[in-house]
Amino acid sequence: MSKELQAFITKESRDLLNFIFDGVYIVDTKRRIIFWNKGAQEITGYAAEEVMGKCCKDNILNHIDENGNLMCMAECPLTQAIKSGRNTEMKIYPLHKSGHRFPVSTHVGPVKNKDGTIIGGIEVFRDVTAEEKLHRQERKFRKLMRQYVSDATYHSVTSVVDKDVSVTASIRDLTIFFMDIVGFTTLSEIHPPEKIVQVLNSFFSLSSNIIQKHTGDIDKFVGDCCMAVFIDAQDAVNAAKEAILEGLPNLNSLLTKKGLPPINVRIGINSGKLVQGDIGSDDRKDMTVIGDVVNTASRVEGEAEPGNFMITESVLARLDTPREFEFAKELLLKGKVIPIKLYKLKVKG
Repeated sequence: MSKELQAFITKESRDLLNFIFDGVYIVDTKRRIIFWNKGAQEITGYAAEEVMGKCCKDNILNHIDENGNLMCMAECPLTQAIKSGRNTEMKIYPLHKSGHRFPVSTHVGPVKNKDGTIIGGIEVFRDVTAEEKLHRQERKFRKLMRQYVSDATYHSVTSVVDKDVSVTASIRDLTIFFMDIVGFTTLSEIHPPEKIVQVLNSFFSLSSNIIQKHTGDIDKFVGDCCMAVFIDAQDAVNAAKEAILEGLPNLNSLLTKKGLPPINVRIGINSGKLVQGDIGSDDRKDMTVIGDVVNTASRVEGEAEPGNFMITESVLARLDTPREFEFAKELLLKGKVIPIKLYKLKVKG
């Protein structure tokens, strides 16, 4: 060890560096380890007497980067720090004495004497295995969470967690989409539960794929019914057309091949201003939509013919292609004085 490095590593600095939990080691200009603190020993499994005077490449740490490239045989961060005088921060994977690799967050910099001449390098590193595991679990949880709640709920909850903001209810102009299986009660009575579950899961998969394809947000699955929210009425209609004209025939073909009963569906769509926000108790909330627009959409779905869908006049007024639809009937809703007009897709031919 050079006299300058000896002067740098005083008894006081040794005591201080051995007091911290992070791993710290210092090398000379030839990358030979001349100081190894207790934190480095705890993190890597190597005692100071095992590494002093050696280099990382001497089958000690053998760092690799995030892409698996071996770093110690070439110009590692310590070499670069010694040559350039610059500090570096990165995540790397050293080799533990027991033989396994683990992630560390490392800070590397040059060691200088009083005159500013570089006489070595220093690396401070921290085992981030627990943090990495936590991040992976968080990503998996968020991915899993999106399978069980609507996009609106997901973004609402993550905003509360990430930004510490409260969710408030708001009045929004949206389109509500209801789709359910026709005659589901009878279907449930004549087929075993396991087959019904398979049918339901296939139906909900169809619903999810088509609704999300057309930028809709699945609000909830209730029994055999799927409820979705769309910003654009045209997107909701396009989703309904695909579900009826393409999705349902393809689904029934798949169900038949699996020995499951085919199904029929109907869809109702309505647009208008409604309330969107957190609904529920202090202990259990649901980010959903409520109001007359939602109730009407549910009623319209019940009026649709099996294998088809109906829309209200408020939906028709928002469409790019209203001429695709024709008047079907008037519906007088409970508590209403004026009936609403319902429209269905024109039959080609």
